[in-house]
Amino acid sequence: MTDSSTPQGHRPLPWAGLLALAVSGFVTVLTETIPAGLLPQISDGLDVSQSTAGQLVTVYAVGSMAAAIPLTALTRRWPRRPVLLVTLLAVVAANIATALSPWYALTFTGRLIAGLGAGLQWAMLAGYAMRLVPESSKGKALAVSMGGVPVALALGVPLGTALGTGIGWRSTFAVMAVLGLLTTVWVRAAIPPLEAEPAHERIPVSRILLRPGIAVLMLIAFAFEVAHTNLYTYIASFLSSSGLQDRVDVVLLVFGIASIVGLWLTGALIDRNLRAVVMAALAGFTGAMALLAVIGTNAVATLAAIAVWGLALGAAPTMLQASSARVAGASVEVAQSMLVTMLNAGMAAGPLLGGILYSADQTTPLPWASLGIFAVVLLIAASIGRRAFPLSTQAPPAAPRDQTPDLIERTQDDANTPQPTRTSR
Repeated sequence: MTDSSTPQGHRPLPWAGLLALAVSGFVTVLTETIPAGLLPQISDGLDVSQSTAGQLVTVYAVGSMAAAIPLTALTRRWPRRPVLLVTLLAVVAANIATALSPWYALTFTGRLIAGLGAGLQWAMLAGYAMRLVPESSKGKALAVSMGGVPVALALGVPLGTALGTGIGWRSTFAVMAVLGLLTTVWVRAAIPPLEAEPAHERIPVSRILLRPGIAVLMLIAFAFEVAHTNLYTYIASFLSSSGLQDRVDVVLLVFGIASIVGLWLTGALIDRNLRAVVMAALAGFTGAMALLAVIGTNAVATLAAIAVWGLALGAAPTMLQASSARVAGASVEVAQSMLVTMLNAGMAAGPLLGGILYSADQTTPLPWASLGIFAVVLLIAASIGRRAFPLSTQAPPAAPRDQTPDLIERTQDDANTPQPTRTSR
């Protein structure tokens, strides 16, 4: 949503602001993932077991899942930039606490607070980016602002491991705190203030969930994350079947580079045809899992499948957020908070499913399970997902002022339904 007085022509993207949002996401995701590469050092430093240290990752995700919807609903009436800055400062505070704390309980509490801030931040980033640009550039702006996510996912564990080895785990978190502070200053300087959501547009959360397409979109987001993390969590063990167990770093690098390429392609294409991007990404996930399930013992086929998997994953955050923003209309932040909740729930459920399957028959059933889930998701998106994944990221034309809210909603929903082809001049 942009100011109606702003020219809607081919104005350049506000790169400084969008990149500031991207770096915010990078710092937040890096804060979430970097402990996974430092668990031995953290467990020694805090005098706890590695499994206990691993809960520092879990509590962050749980905080994000628990906080996204209630905190978003609570802060809808507040100006947006101060709220975004507070979420960044929560992440900074957690990294300072982790760097200095001699007690596990204090570190755990700091990570929980950071997770709460991250849940709210993820709900805000997409809406903020899309309000900075005209309708024709919303998808591209979203892709740029989400660019920090695949980079952080690709670099989080290896970067944490390298820094922890080189400068120590506490110094690593101190560096993260400084990076977070610098990012906070950048965000304050680079993005304009946005007013709170107008009172007349604050649709109750329950009504937003009932909007056509939202429930299907949330179900697909949850299932996608389950299918992804079911196998990705155990990727190092899975690679032993193809002889790549000693090349996990190379495989993850291929995956990360492919994710960044996928994000770039999504940014270039999503404003033209959102639905085509969604269907291509879901088909890519399904095809990659089919290759891994059937010929995952072949090293070349495995690398090819993982590259396709990475391409699809690079598209996933942007396509899901663009779809939820398009379907939710003015209530974009609440819809994003629902999406954050479902994705984090999937992150928790996927490794649990993978653990059960792994205990039963090692890694053999993992790609088959992911294949089955992705195939169902693809079928749902193709058959009943037209409301959830509309053709375009652009909103329908504004309704006349004398239309009632219910009629406006029906007008917006009808825009998602394919119309008879008309010849235009």
